[in-house]
Parts: sequence; C-alpha cells; structure tokens
Amino acid sequence: MRYQFVILIFIAVWAIMITRLYHVSIKSNYYYEELAKENVQRKEYIKPVRGEITDVNGNLLAMNQIGFSISVRPHLESGGEQLKAVGEILSETFPDLNTTILYKVYKKQNSPYNHKFIKVVDFIPYADMMGAYAKLSLNEDIKIEAETKRYYPYGRYVAHIIGYTGRSNQKENSADEVVDVVGKVGKTGLERYYNKVLQGELGYIVNKVTATNKAIKTLEKVPPKDNKNLTLNIDINLQQMIYKEFAKMKETGVAIVMRVTGEIIAAVSYPAYDPNLFVGGISTKDWRALQEDLAHPFTNKITHGTYPPGSTIKMGMALAFDKTHPGILEQGEYCKGYITIGSSSHKFRCWKHYGHGNVTLRKAIRESCDVYFYNKSLKVGIDAMAKNLRSFGLGVKTGVDLPREYNGVIPDKAWKMRRFKQPWYKGETVIAAIGQGYDSVTPLQVARYTALVATGNLVTPRVAKLVDGNETKTVIKPIAFNPVSISEIRKGMYDVCNTPGGTAYRTMHNLPVIAAGKTGTSQVTSIPQSTVKRLKESELAYFHRSHAWITTYAPYGDPQYVVTVLVEHGGHGGSTSGPMAAKIYKWLYAHGYFRKKPTETERLEIEKSLESSPVPAHTIPQARPAKKKSVKKKRKVMRELDLF
Repeated sequence: MRYQFVILIFIAVWAIMITRLYHVSIKSNYYYEELAKENVQRKEYIKPVRGEITDVNGNLLAMNQIGFSISVRPHLESGGEQLKAVGEILSETFPDLNTTILYKVYKKQNSPYNHKFIKVVDFIPYADMMGAYAKLSLNEDIKIEAETKRYYPYGRYVAHIIGYTGRSNQKENSADEVVDVVGKVGKTGLERYYNKVLQGELGYIVNKVTATNKAIKTLEKVPPKDNKNLTLNIDINLQQMIYKEFAKMKETGVAIVMRVTGEIIAAVSYPAYDPNLFVGGISTKDWRALQEDLAHPFTNKITHGTYPPGSTIKMGMALAFDKTHPGILEQGEYCKGYITIGSSSHKFRCWKHYGHGNVTLRKAIRESCDVYFYNKSLKVGIDAMAKNLRSFGLGVKTGVDLPREYNGVIPDKAWKMRRFKQPWYKGETVIAAIGQGYDSVTPLQVARYTALVATGNLVTPRVAKLVDGNETKTVIKPIAFNPVSISEIRKGMYDVCNTPGGTAYRTMHNLPVIAAGKTGTSQVTSIPQSTVKRLKESELAYFHRSHAWITTYAPYGDPQYVVTVLVEHGGHGGSTSGPMAAKIYKWLYAHGYFRKKPTETERLEIEKSLESSPVPAHTIPQARPAKKKSVKKKRKVMRELDLF
C-alpha cells in the first residue's frame, strides 16, 4: 500500500512537471510569439529644411537643391554576397558612384550595436533618381530618403560672407541634436554664425510597429520647424561689381561698404573660393590648391586679415591726444622731414623728405604729416594712446555677426611685456603714432572707426537684416569729442579728397557726392637709416611693397556711407585704393543710394564754411636756425630710447 502511494506521488509530481514544461515550452511559446507581434512604439525624427539666405533685394545667395540619399541595411556581412549585390545594383544604376568608397563608409559605421540604416550616398539629384526610384525602393536592403543639398548660386562673389555647410564631425554631433540627425552644419561665415537658426528644429513621428519594424499606426506627429531664413543687408550686385574690379586690377585686398549706422551692404575679400566645393566634401587636389595659393583665397580678410593701419590711424590718434591732454591739438608743429629723440642720431622720418614746414591739425590730416604725430605722441605716451584707440574700436572685435573675428593689436607697455618680456621704448611710441610697428587692425575695424569719426557714434556692424523674420538691431554707442578738434579733423578729411595737395585729390575730387577720407601707406618692411632716397613702391619686390589704404565717408555734410578699401602690397592709398573707392561711390549714386547730386552752389557753400580755422596762427612754431652739434659724448641708443 505504501509502495502504491509513493508511486502515485511520483506520477503526480512528474505530471505537474510535464504540464509545466508543456506550458513553458509549447503553450507559452505561442503566447510570447503573439506578444512579440503586439505593437510597440518607435520614434523617428523628421529633418527640417535648412533656411535660405537672400540679399537685400531678394536674390538667393544660399538655397537648397532637392534630391535623395541612399542608405543600406546594417549587419550585412562585409564582402558578403548580400552587400556585393547592393553595391552592384547601385553602381549599375548610378555609374558615377565610387563603390570602393561606398563599402568603406558602410564598413566604418556597421556594428552589432547599430540598428539604423547606414547612409552611403549623401545626395542624388532629383532628375537622376526618378527613373530608378521604383526599382530601388523594392529592395529591402536599400532605403531612399528625401534629401537637400546646399547650393550657392553666386559662388565666390560672396563666399567669405555666406560661408558654407559641410559634414558634421563627432564633436559637433554630440553638441547639437539637430546636427546629429541632419549630419550637416555651418562651417564658416553666416552659415556658421546663424547655424542654430538656419538649421531649424527637428520634427518627429511616433508609430506603432511590429517586431519586424513595420509601421501599422501613427500615434503622434510633430512637424519640424524649418525654413528659418536670413535676409541680408548685402546688395549682391554691388558685391559682384567690387569683386570684378579687383579681378581687373589683378590685386588682392578688401573693400567694405557700410552705412554709418552699421549695416554692411558689401564686403569683398579678394580673391575668394567657390563654397560649393565644400558642400559634398572637397577633394584633396582642390584643398591643396587653396592652401598653396599665396593670395590666400580661403582667408576672410574682412575680419581675419590684420594689417598695419598706416596713416588711416591718424584721425583716431589726434582724438586720443586731445582726450588725454585737452588743448594739445591747438599747438601746431614744425616738420623738417624727420625728428630725433634726445641725442640719438636715429632719424624718424616723415614720408616727405623735405618736410611739411608749419603744420596745423587740419594740414597734418590733409597732407598726412608724420612729424606732427611723432611730436604729439611723445607728449602723450603709448598707454594713453592705446587706451583711447581701443575705445574707438581699433584693436578690438567689432561684434559683427561673422564667426571667429580677430582682435588685431593696439600695443601698450603691458602688452609688449606679456608678449616679448621686454620694456617699451620711446622710438616705438612714435612709430605706433603713425600706425606702424606693432599696430595691426582688421579692415572692418577701420570702416567702423571711420563711421565713428564721421558721426560720433561707435556702431556694431551687421550683415544680416532679418533673422527668421525678426529685424536685427545695431548697438550704437555715442562718444563725445571736443567739437573744435573733431571739426578740424573732418575738414582735413574733406581736404584729402577735395583740395589740391590732398593725398586722394586726384581720384576722389570729381565724384557725384562729396566724400571725405584718409589714405594710408602701411609699410611691411623697414627702411634702413642708410637709405637716403627711398625706392618707389613700383621698384620694390611685390611682397616688400606697402599696403595701400583709403577709408572714406560721404556725403561730407550728412554722412550716410563708409567706403574702406585695402589693396595688399598696392603701394600708395591715393593712387591704388582711391580709384576703387571712387568707382564704388559712382555705383552707389547711379543705383539710388544717394538722394541727389550736390549742386555747384552747395559745393561752394561747403568750401566757404571750411575756410576759417579755429586754430590761432601764433600757436604754430616757426622754423628755427639749426644749432651747432654738441661735443658731449653720445649716450647709448638704448638709453636715448628709454621707457615712455
């Protein structure tokens, strides 16, 4: 009996175990299989369409071409038959495709952890895809998606302003969710500065899908926020005209046209490059050609080029003198062609070998007398000069809406000590006073500072007019100047362009508007003391020639526009950069940027108002007879050029 009871228990236990085994291994299999077929949610992002960029007249400067991208299913064996079959289909359909690169891209991104289709072809034009779409879409290993490609219709004419987009890297992907999904980002210019606006915001769709990833129901759909466009202050027609003029001159340089309120209507850095080369990835050959070009077409000289300002700094320098020592500009100077410091025999020479004689502030601007500024600088000192010049916008970033703007340098004692671990010398002060030595500024800084001299307002330049429909605002900072001093400086700038003896008179006096300005010749190599007669700029080797500046504003009595031109190694500002500035003003007048041409009566009235000078004649020192040289022992040069 006991034996039978044990047998029954044994059978019952086994029955339970078998029943459980059946439930787990067979019946539950059906349950879990059905559960796997139950729907799950999956979120897919919808790429936004990148915003377009237009000029002030609505001309497209950056647009999107419509096409398709091709992706391949992950986890296909590299070198396997399935992947080869995909490569063969694509190469037959699109003969220009490089299947070797296609396989490399696939292999690099394929991993057991990646369950997304791998993009192997970034862009196929719409027309090329239409005939092949039906065939390719039937292949389960191939995924075709709508895609856009950036295109720049005006190419190199506006390359340094617009910039370009390119493939994003890992760092850029991790920093921005939109960039990670889209795979493209603005690399330079406005494309970079306004990237977060232009790229828009991701949309998404939440679907119910089966275990085989088949969507069966849409649960939620949020459209992307896209087409966030930019409208610029740039006039592409003016931009093209300036670029072509540089090409005719066969010179490298920069030209900036800006309203005195800060709106940039043209900014050309010549030569430039074709930004379309970078959109799909630039070839090694093209990249090497850009890097090896001595004219540096890839450098945005507008904000990244730093140059000695030369004599264009003299208006700001005079204002710096006046702010440090009010009344100092009322005292004239006598120019005999050079100065010496202490008993040193080293001559700091004026550009005019025989000197300018008696010099007032107005004459110093008109004829660009160096000695006038040498003498004043020794009374003021480098630290006060530098502090004021920076407050006028030189040697500091302008705040323009372009990326990676350079500062330049307006040096002082502390700067030199940090940079070279050396003290400052008086000789360096007089050199800095005429925009040479360590002084370096960007062309945009010079344009901005010219607007300050013309109006008394330091503005923040702006390329964009509307950002996603919202108007940009310029920051305007008024700076108070001695009214007598600023008036004399402006009169001197008028003389530069409109009176015989002015350094830009020949090219600027016969314009449909009355302009005022200042030329500058910034040396790139020093002139030995032993040189008695300087070589002409045209006689120097190209890279030894001075940079040629002219910076102007117009109309004289009612400033509206600033035109700044720099020609690299162009020699003299008046003769090289002046003709370009004159052509720009003529173009502006012909296209309605100025209200009217001044009449002869208005010109005469302006000239009459300029006749009187508030500087008393008795304050101008007269020439003195030369004294006999002292027989005292010469001091060492380092002592004569001691700290100041």
